[in-house]
Amino acid sequence: MSSVVVTGASSGIGEAIAGRFVADGWDVLTGSRSEPDLGGSDWLRTDVADPAQADALVAAAVERIGSLDVVVNNAGVQVEKTVADTSDAEFDHVMDTNVRGVFNICRAAVRQMASQPGGGVIINIASIAATHADAGMAMYNASKGAVEALTRAIAIDHGHQGIRCVAVSPGWIATALADAVFDLEADPDAARQAAIERHPIGRLGTPDDIAEVVFWLASPAASFVSGSVFTVDGGLTAQSPIGG
Repeated sequence: MSSVVVTGASSGIGEAIAGRFVADGWDVLTGSRSEPDLGGSDWLRTDVADPAQADALVAAAVERIGSLDVVVNNAGVQVEKTVADTSDAEFDHVMDTNVRGVFNICRAAVRQMASQPGGGVIINIASIAATHADAGMAMYNASKGAVEALTRAIAIDHGHQGIRCVAVSPGWIATALADAVFDLEADPDAARQAAIERHPIGRLGTPDDIAEVVFWLASPAASFVSGSVFTVDGGLTAQSPIGG
């Protein structure tokens, strides 16, 4: 049996990712502040911003079957503010989870994977916001840029140890986080419809869309894939910004 740790699996994309691994019979351990409603997996209360809790999550996964094959860093938060309006506390809140948290889990995973036969796979959930900034989301944009950069660094530093590291950058996915951005607009429904119309594929993404890409990246079929960022956005960012 293969083992996977998924952080931030209590809802949305993380829940879908964990569920996809459960469906394939993996040993799944989730780590988040709140317990997911997900059968077939176990949960450890985890604040990824705390290095000790990140280490404990990885250790708990290894204790179950003796190794850790895949880690998916999905835990993330956002603050809908510009740089000028962001407080120090809000900056720390976003960076502690989205950057320090990913770093903490990656560090624990790399140390374990480097010590076991076959290495392992680390999949970080970034965002198209890393390269295409959303208005009023300054700290979120910055944090996801850091996730993509960290992904590349891990891939080149630890590839020789059998560790692959990749990132998935979702576009507009129909989750509560997307709703929070639409709610900033005077007419959230109109904003949502306008976003849909901007997608060549004709819809927003679903958490399952991301889960399927993550599952493939974790599989032997993707064994030559490392250091890459996979944009999953229905063609949104492929088009010219002045196209009709």
